[in-house]
Amino acid sequence: MSKPPARPTTEPAGLREERLGKVLTTRAIVFAGLIVVVVAVGTLWLLLALFGAGTPADQAQLEVFRATGNVVLGAGGAVALVLAARRQRLGELELRRKEQELAQRDHAQKHVEQVASDTAAHQRRLAEDARVDAAERRITELYTKAADQLGSEKTPIRLAGLYALERLAQNTPDQRQTIVNLLCAYLRLPYTLPTGPRLPPWSSLRAPGASQDPAESSQTGSDGHASEQELEVRATAQRILADHLYPGDAPGEPRPEFWPGITLNLTGALLCHFDFRGCRVGNVRFGGARFAGWNRFEDVEFTGYAIFGGSEFRTSANFTRARFHGSALFRGAVFHNGAMFDEAVFRDEALFGGVRTVDGVPHPDGAVFGGAVSFAAATFERTVVLEHVRVADDAAGHVWPPADRTSA
Repeated sequence: MSKPPARPTTEPAGLREERLGKVLTTRAIVFAGLIVVVVAVGTLWLLLALFGAGTPADQAQLEVFRATGNVVLGAGGAVALVLAARRQRLGELELRRKEQELAQRDHAQKHVEQVASDTAAHQRRLAEDARVDAAERRITELYTKAADQLGSEKTPIRLAGLYALERLAQNTPDQRQTIVNLLCAYLRLPYTLPTGPRLPPWSSLRAPGASQDPAESSQTGSDGHASEQELEVRATAQRILADHLYPGDAPGEPRPEFWPGITLNLTGALLCHFDFRGCRVGNVRFGGARFAGWNRFEDVEFTGYAIFGGSEFRTSANFTRARFHGSALFRGAVFHNGAMFDEAVFRDEALFGGVRTVDGVPHPDGAVFGGAVSFAAATFERTVVLEHVRVADDAAGHVWPPADRTSA
């Protein structure tokens, strides 16, 4: 025989701490009224039996009736007070139950809204992650394709790769340093200047008014032609760097094309007609670099250190009004022609000479100036080291830093 299902023992959430009393029925109210009447009649009878038997005093009977009425009224008033209190209690409990139900509905609604908000936020994050992943994949594809183009044997394809990298760097600032590193690595690749005519007539590096010997041109073979084309590619890479490291002429308002905070590593690179005028760059490494043709560093601002140690300047080197905020290292540099540092500002150490110790052995390491060197009106906030610096002609009209600022 199956047992009847057990009645649930749980109560509604609003009535767990306090239960509602039972509602009074009509039968209970009539029964209570009859009890009041019976009590009143019994009280009257008792009073008459005790005080009205055989006594002619009407006043005493009236007092008996008055006392009985007071008793009845008092009982009725007590019953009314009980009913009013009961009604008030039921009203308060009902109001509390409704408030609890409303609070539960509000809590449920807030939970639903929170879940919907979290779901929408999660979907937005997923969409943003998907967008970022797609953008990064696109950038990687463009970067890889452009880098592959730089390895092509065809000059137009290599040039197209350079311009693609330039556009990618302009549109994605967080990739600029990586792309600059690739351009510097390309310029550091081994390269030999073309033989025969020094520069092709169509080259942007050709000086105005320069002539070309037809006899020399006819002797230039396919290797020389390829070298001349590669020179144009390298000149384009140099121009891209110079164009985007030039902040413009307006103080405090850099050009939209300016790439701030860039560092360069051109150690050992062969740079031809390197034009860096007015550029602003962070740390730079030109150690062991070879500068062919004219080289211009006027008004350049090095916000970090500048290393030119061991570099070679085939023609004049112009650093007029250059500003070196970090260490300026020119130890071991060779200037075959003039070197101008007029009005340059050196805010940190300026080392044009000194002694380096290699494996415990001291090696004099001074710069070599084949032409006139000038530091006219240059500013040195720290001592400039000129120890072991050599000049080819002592009578070439050199202008050295003030004696109180030099260490020789």
